Amino acid sequence: MMLSSHPRRLTREVKVGRVGIGGCNPIRVQSMITCDTMDTAACIRESLELAQAGCEIVRITAPTVGDAANLKTIVKGLRERGCDVPIVADIHFKPEAALEAAKWVEKVRVNPGNYADSKKFKIVEYTDAQYAEELERIRERFAPLARVCKERGVSMRIGTNHGSLSDRIMNRYGDSPLGMVESALEFARIARGEDYHELVFSMKASNPKVMIQAYRLLVARLDELGPDWNYPIHLGVTEAGDGEDGRIKSAIGIGSLLNDGIGDTVRVSLTEDSVNEIPVAQALVAPYNAAAEAGAGVVADCASVLSGAAGFSPFGYRRRLSGRLERQGVALGDNETIRVFATQPQWDAVARSLERLGDCKPEIVLEKAEVAAVDPRDADAMAALNSAPAPRIVTVADGVEMPVVEAFRLLAARLKDGHCILLKDTLCPAPAGDKALAALLQAATAIGSLLCDGIGDAVLVRGEAAAASAFRLSYNILQAAGSRIFKTDYVACPSCGRTLFNLQETTARIKAATSHLKGVKIAIMGCIVNGPGEMADADFGYVGGAPGKVNLYVGKTPVKFNIPEAEAVALLQDLIREHGKWTDPALAQRT
Repeated sequence: MMLSSHPRRLTREVKVGRVGIGGCNPIRVQSMITCDTMDTAACIRESLELAQAGCEIVRITAPTVGDAANLKTIVKGLRERGCDVPIVADIHFKPEAALEAAKWVEKVRVNPGNYADSKKFKIVEYTDAQYAEELERIRERFAPLARVCKERGVSMRIGTNHGSLSDRIMNRYGDSPLGMVESALEFARIARGEDYHELVFSMKASNPKVMIQAYRLLVARLDELGPDWNYPIHLGVTEAGDGEDGRIKSAIGIGSLLNDGIGDTVRVSLTEDSVNEIPVAQALVAPYNAAAEAGAGVVADCASVLSGAAGFSPFGYRRRLSGRLERQGVALGDNETIRVFATQPQWDAVARSLERLGDCKPEIVLEKAEVAAVDPRDADAMAALNSAPAPRIVTVADGVEMPVVEAFRLLAARLKDGHCILLKDTLCPAPAGDKALAALLQAATAIGSLLCDGIGDAVLVRGEAAAASAFRLSYNILQAAGSRIFKTDYVACPSCGRTLFNLQETTARIKAATSHLKGVKIAIMGCIVNGPGEMADADFGYVGGAPGKVNLYVGKTPVKFNIPEAEAVALLQDLIREHGKWTDPALAQRT
């Protein structure tokens, strides 16, 4: 995977036990165990497995004071076994649990949307005085934690989740990246008022576009606030899901920001065993850490991206304007669907088995599409294209010695509106061979990043050696970026100690029952923490309400409560039928 030219943003160092985040430290990899926090033996075992896999920081949920108190025993057990991996307590609703956890761990994570707030989705027009009263109430609840953390040398992540913004924030700023940023800054101001600065920020969302915009806006706001607001950034796409889809969505969100020079630690959230997250995170950060070791270093400048000078709007999605073209009977550009290209050899490899590819068929052959390949730095070549009488399909030429994302951003900035852009995952087409993960992450980071920037009318993946796999990867990137929905879309959270059912098994059952419903979005949430918010743009939600019980949602509205888990998937299917979104599997296969 090639790097952007944007060096990593310089931040202050925040220590999490023996591990430094930010500053000149490498980008750190972390994860979260999935077992019940009161099961001490399981917590120790899972934490050791993560540490042995290369996880540098381990997070454990502490939903109650009792769970938080048991962190003492867990940490003691790890240290007795010679494991010094720092432990983070994950806190959502209970300040008392945070105060207890801070006695035993190296870091506390708080979610501003849930901490000392009960989310009721109330519509309230706050006056400035009322809003100030709310902030004072939050200060009274949060300041004691900042004081304890300062006294004990415990760091803190102020982790905003798009799915759990408070009613206060929702009513003033809306369900938006701005609301996510302001939610975190409210808590940061309280911490700074206590002269406590061991802070790390995150802006997680299940939608990569929202996540990318929120992080960029956060960094811009921190820069505006002054040089002493240079806190490290934790990157993650929440509820990314499992398998290839989860890896692609994570690569789009995390990889895009790493390309921008943003990010000091990452967590890849997969609905799988936590150890499976580590190699994905390591692969994402490896080229950036290698560049730093080679002397590229870190500097305090993301200005070219955040200013919009890179040829797109960094804080809001708008698809680049292009004219409508037709190639081989397929329309592209303008408001047409983003298309999937194939090279002639790729097409030939699947020509006799196109029907078996289902919805992942190539649509246009590169060599027959009259594509203009240019070096975007070549002023004469760009001038010739921009003076052409009719729109063309344009791409960056192979062999151009620029990182992929930078090259296509430059092309978009210098190419006249009206021309269509064909995105490529690599400018040096050498198949990754058996390195399937490397090919996936390279393609998702490059193409997915550009699609979220609003750049691109068609895509071509060549880093994956197998043609059928390259086409499937192309479509899955388009789906994960929200650019072309061709199958059922799932938002599935990673498991943790709060989860009220087996997420992996449940997700598999729901997929088996609904995967034929093209264009339907289903959220699968282990508990209520982020459920309603992350389901805001889902059609239906399946949420753990109590042990063995499930609540079903339409959008973010709960409609069925305390359903026995054994009956919940069937009732979810009935709910989909009631709302006119169900298609018979046999009919779906024929269409």
